[in-house]
Amino acid sequence: MSKQKTTQPEGWEIKDRNYYLTGNMSPVTFTIPSKHTRKHPLLWFDKETGVQRELRYATNQASPFVDEQKGEATMGHIMFKDGVLSVKKEEQALQKLLSIYHPLKTHRFKELEPQKIAISELDELEYEITALNAAREMDIEHAEAVLRVENGSAVTKLSSKEIKRDLLLFAKKNPSLFIELANDENVILRNFGIRATEANVIKLSDDQRYFMWASNGKKLMTIPFDENPYSAFAAFLKTDEGVQIYKSIEKKLK
Repeated sequence: MSKQKTTQPEGWEIKDRNYYLTGNMSPVTFTIPSKHTRKHPLLWFDKETGVQRELRYATNQASPFVDEQKGEATMGHIMFKDGVLSVKKEEQALQKLLSIYHPLKTHRFKELEPQKIAISELDELEYEITALNAAREMDIEHAEAVLRVENGSAVTKLSSKEIKRDLLLFAKKNPSLFIELANDENVILRNFGIRATEANVIKLSDDQRYFMWASNGKKLMTIPFDENPYSAFAAFLKTDEGVQIYKSIEKKLK
């Protein structure tokens, strides 16, 4: 078989590399396949040639590809200890096998990339700042609506200051969910429906099939099957008929 040139990503850097097991795995020792077998295939598909190339880790070879290895191969084990494997820069064949070609890459283990982690942490911090600023500027009605998703009916018993405090804590704890809820207009409308129910302006039927006026029992809307009642009511309030109902309820809540 003719020798083939080993492919590697553009910008490959010669450096020490660390790898870790995924899925919160950290056994004392964990060995991954280091050579091709029927039970554990170790192959890499070369798109340029359309050929499946066999892989193996040989400590005395410069390439992880069998077709590029020469002479007798001294086989090596690939073992993670306490969920981690450190590979020195001198072990280029093993690094390339793990970082580029191994079929278990990303599924059972990943390369630890500090720069990407730092960028991700920076993004998270900036997202948190955005969420906290939004929480600080949010009016109390909107704040109550967002916080109700997190705290449920308990928000009804909170003072304005307690709502603002808990809102900031929520934004800090889960900025992505907070921003998603803050930008969801249905959250405010759902809270509006819940407040109207708690104030006995409207009532939800015992079978949760329709909303009605609490004063006379007149039906306002039928809830579609298998929908959350307050989500359905929020959608109803955006219809032409619902807008008039919203105005009427709003007057009664003041």
